[in-house]
Amino acid sequence: MSGTSVVETRERKASTVSARSAASVTVRAVLARIGRYTFLSAVLGFFALPLLWLATAPFDSQPTLTASIPEFTLDNFRTLLDNPYALPSLLNSIYLAAGAAILVVSFAALAAYALSRVRVPGRDALLYGLLLLSSIVTGTATMVPLFELAFRLNLIDSRLGVILVLSGGLLPAAIFILKDFMDTTPTSYEESARVFGASPLQIVRHIVVPVVRPGLATVTVWTVANVWGNFLVPFLLFRLPDKQPAAVIVYTLYTEGGQANLALLSTFSLLYSLPVVVMFIFVSSRYGFRFHGGIKR
Repeated sequence: MSGTSVVETRERKASTVSARSAASVTVRAVLARIGRYTFLSAVLGFFALPLLWLATAPFDSQPTLTASIPEFTLDNFRTLLDNPYALPSLLNSIYLAAGAAILVVSFAALAAYALSRVRVPGRDALLYGLLLLSSIVTGTATMVPLFELAFRLNLIDSRLGVILVLSGGLLPAAIFILKDFMDTTPTSYEESARVFGASPLQIVRHIVVPVVRPGLATVTVWTVANVWGNFLVPFLLFRLPDKQPAAVIVYTLYTEGGQANLALLSTFSLLYSLPVVVMFIFVSSRYGFRFHGGIKR
């Protein structure tokens, strides 16, 4: 009987120790989860506060730099409509973004397809070299040459000139992104099309483009976002205020004393950000937004 009691005592102690260790693990897990969610909440609040201010300040009669319940009014929108350059600048931004997106996506798709299918010595080195140079040589470093080139080609105050300059700066990275999509596209579809006499352009249009559509959508959104927020090139090449995009006009919304007019700035910023946000949501929900491609072999 004493042997049995000793065994039972040991079993009780073992079960007690295991219960304590399990409770300790549970407490640590709960504390770790609380700490994790607290950290994520703090990070989310850090990024959400500016967005909350942007959503409420345009409807506040006297907005400040703090997010608060607004004194609801639409006078800020009425005042902004009286500005002769505010709404036309948004239209100018749409022209520039659409033109650059068409050029970048079209030429990047053709170049990426050629680089993916044709084995040229030094192909990868050329691609990485173009990407590296486009990252190192920024717009600030090329201000004088760009202005001189645009002046000699009579492209000052020309939307075409701004579109060409912006497209040239974005093409290397766009080719790099799309080449990954092209590399993962099976060549069997193209070989079947060649058997039936399809030309290279027909193959790209009817075979390759539908397969790499998520990549084209990614590059389109990326191009529009870059052009939409670009300040330096339009400010450099546009002299007439009626041709300047919203990224330039937003810097003119100041009071006579040089202070930022928070009412107009917040209202214009809200209108300025909505088109890109809507486009991103639409493209992401329909095609997906990713920087890697396509169909695995």
